[in-house]
Amino acid sequence: MKLHNVVFSALVAAIVSLPAQALTLSSVELSAAEHLGCVLADDALGYLNEEQFNARFDEAVGDLSDAQVDVIYAKALGYIDGLLFGVSSGDRDIAHSRLESFSNSETCAYGTQAVSRTVSL
Repeated sequence: MKLHNVVFSALVAAIVSLPAQALTLSSVELSAAEHLGCVLADDALGYLNEEQFNARFDEAVGDLSDAQVDVIYAKALGYIDGLLFGVSSGDRDIAHSRLESFSNSETCAYGTQAVSRTVSL
């Protein structure tokens, strides 16, 4: 009975910690998510053909595992979702303006890398 309680407790702890692990990103993963967010913005603006999108996507995620890529992709989509928060579906000018502003920002300066990141929780 005692072993059953230990196994059950370990299982519950593992299940509860899964979402927390998905929310915890390393500096490499955060950088990749930002880079991928820029790729998604450029794609949404129509700046990339399929070959360019695939090349920049691969460049953004590098050699990360499929599980890491899934989390990074979700985070990048979150950046785009945040940019478009509050924009009605019919207001393409505002959506385009926000995506364009993000795409032209220092975050998306193609070929540059940030030296450091500060993350506050």
